[in-house]
Amino acid sequence: MSAAPAALLEDQRAEFDRSAAAVVGRGDRAAWDALRVQWVGRKQGILRALLDGIKEVEPGARRAYGEAVNRLKEHVEGRLAALDAELASRERAAELSRGAVDVTLPGRRPQLGAVHPVTLINWEMERIFAELGYSVAEGPEVEDDEHNFGLLNFPMDHPARDTQATFFLEGGLLLRTHTSPAQIRTMLARKPPIRVICPGRVFRCDNDLRHSPMFHQVEGLAVAAGITMGHMKATLEAFMTRLFSPDVEIRLRPSYFPFTEPSAEMDVTCQSCKGKGCEVCSGTGWMEILGCGMVNPRVLANCGIDPDVYTGFAFGMGVDRVAMNRYGIPNIRLLFDSDERLLRQVRG
Repeated sequence: MSAAPAALLEDQRAEFDRSAAAVVGRGDRAAWDALRVQWVGRKQGILRALLDGIKEVEPGARRAYGEAVNRLKEHVEGRLAALDAELASRERAAELSRGAVDVTLPGRRPQLGAVHPVTLINWEMERIFAELGYSVAEGPEVEDDEHNFGLLNFPMDHPARDTQATFFLEGGLLLRTHTSPAQIRTMLARKPPIRVICPGRVFRCDNDLRHSPMFHQVEGLAVAAGITMGHMKATLEAFMTRLFSPDVEIRLRPSYFPFTEPSAEMDVTCQSCKGKGCEVCSGTGWMEILGCGMVNPRVLANCGIDPDVYTGFAFGMGVDRVAMNRYGIPNIRLLFDSDERLLRQVRG
């Protein structure tokens, strides 16, 4: 090394100060980091190279050279620390500026929740049937075989008892597959005339666009002397026109249920396409909405009601299916996705 190491170090210091001033002007964290690596990097930093070069200095000048390098190192590290603090202060100020609240702006209203469409439909059904003279009856979600199947005239080999349709629990219990057990408990506890609806959650091994393993159901029961199929049709037609619209059409199709005889399925005009045919209604223009029929005399007898004196009708519908039809929801899974956009859409 030349005999003027002090002059060399002064040049290095001046070069560092110019680079540091450029970093201050730019206010760039990346530039500061590059400057730090260039000067104090452990492997290829300038200060490391200067310290390693002491062996090339004449022996008599090595002490002065080492002291000068240390002073340069203290200067560089101190200046880098000061730049770091200055950049951090600028970054905090910028962050605060971005998050500042303009008090002159109008206030933002908080996002409000909304009642779930299934709950809305449930409330409306209860209100309509209350006006028709029906009361609400409830029952447990975990039932025994006798109330869920036996007293409802289900034979032991009925497919509904299969594990593919019913969730069975330990101890001979099961998750109710319908709210009909609440009807049974009502008829066991009361004498006619009876007019009740039974809302609640039910569970079945079923899962597609229009079915869910857990869904909501409302069943109805009317038992009195002289009740006919005409009373059932008139009641359900009055209910559907209130629930959907005065011009909604219904149709009854013969069906079979162990607990009603005769039995029927009832369809209503698909509200998604207004009867034109769409994916929701499988192109038919109709949406199956409920099952119904006259209460089987065996069921009345099982509950201690004389079938020679009293008759009755029963019906049951999925509240989720009605909500889909009412609000034009194409997939039942949307009702269980907890998506606030669906609630806002229903709320309007």
